[in-house]
Amino acid sequence: MDLDAVTKLVSGEGWGLLQSLPPYDESASLSLGEGLRLAGFDADLIAAALTQSRLRAKGHEKFGEFADGMLFTADGLEQATRLEIAARHAQRFRGAGIEQVFDLGCGIGADAMAIAGLDLQVTAIDADEVTATLAGVNLRHWPGASAFIGTAEGTQLPSGEGARHTGAWLDPARRTPGVTDARGKTRRVFKLDAISPTWSMVQSIAQSLPATGAKLSPSFPHGAIPAGTEAQWTSLAGEVLECAIWWGPLVSHVGRSALVIGSQGRSWTVRESDAEGAGGAAPVASSLSQIGAWLYEPDRAVIRAGLTGALTSVVDGFELDSGVGYVTSDRCVDVGYARRFAVDESMPLNVKALRAWLRERGVGRVTIKKRGVVLDADELRRQLRLSGSVEMTLVLTRVKNQQVCLVVRPA
Repeated sequence: MDLDAVTKLVSGEGWGLLQSLPPYDESASLSLGEGLRLAGFDADLIAAALTQSRLRAKGHEKFGEFADGMLFTADGLEQATRLEIAARHAQRFRGAGIEQVFDLGCGIGADAMAIAGLDLQVTAIDADEVTATLAGVNLRHWPGASAFIGTAEGTQLPSGEGARHTGAWLDPARRTPGVTDARGKTRRVFKLDAISPTWSMVQSIAQSLPATGAKLSPSFPHGAIPAGTEAQWTSLAGEVLECAIWWGPLVSHVGRSALVIGSQGRSWTVRESDAEGAGGAAPVASSLSQIGAWLYEPDRAVIRAGLTGALTSVVDGFELDSGVGYVTSDRCVDVGYARRFAVDESMPLNVKALRAWLRERGVGRVTIKKRGVVLDADELRRQLRLSGSVEMTLVLTRVKNQQVCLVVRPA
């Protein structure tokens, strides 16, 4: 979307057209567009309105009914913070007594909306003219919120007494402007020194404004966590979406933590203090003989945060191998941030032996879960050549650096 299209959409005619469109239906979009052309609407305006209708429908997943009054770009929607998580970011600032927040790299304004919704003053800034304009449209309901074109580096932030109740929120760009992949999406960058603003700039802002938070990639390296901060990995419905770094009064607990938000909105927080050993290290099984009656699979945010040790502590168990995340125990415990399976069998991973074992039990279909092994699940299914009525779940992983197979049942 370009600035001309945005201008057309926010005009009286454009906004009226956009708001009058029926719920988006891909199969009906061509006929709808033709009808609008026959009604005398400009072709460029029709294209922009239909694009927004499609993006709004997709935006419901992140913003619910709020999406019906917002404007998006495809990249902006994909990168925007989900409403549930943005609300938690905003609450950090409010809980710390912050009154004004500079949202540096605001995107389409998702976090700025959540912060403004708690009656805090928000100055939203983005380097892209179209994106900053869309953020301004999305923030129109809050008098204390405004959006401008600019950069984190070029923004004059308050200092001294003026910084006392002021905070900063940064969502550094992790994509290369103008460079797209085969699907037409802006290409991601994965190195910490390739984000914009730079990681050193983010830390510099945190030094001048102690109440600073930054949204970073879930792959953020543990070794880069600044001293005295909180690094929190957050997942929603099983998908790890971010690692947020918090400074100063925004820190709840220094060190690594994992926030697990379930599909029904219930949440669990796991911290380093919950884990056994320095840095949340988990005890590791030494052989297959230590496989217990139960297998636990922690949420990926817990694994990303390196806090599997918290789960081993709760269930009094062992991680199957360092880094794989799976935990075994003879104790049956309900853990909100982990799935539990009953273990029916455990064996070294040998295709011929596994095929014979499954055939003896009439297994014709398997669900394959794997972690810590390099193996093609579809190729394994072909090699097993199963034909029966029973269905089982196989967990392929490691114990003591050896590939193993566990036959499990959800419990």
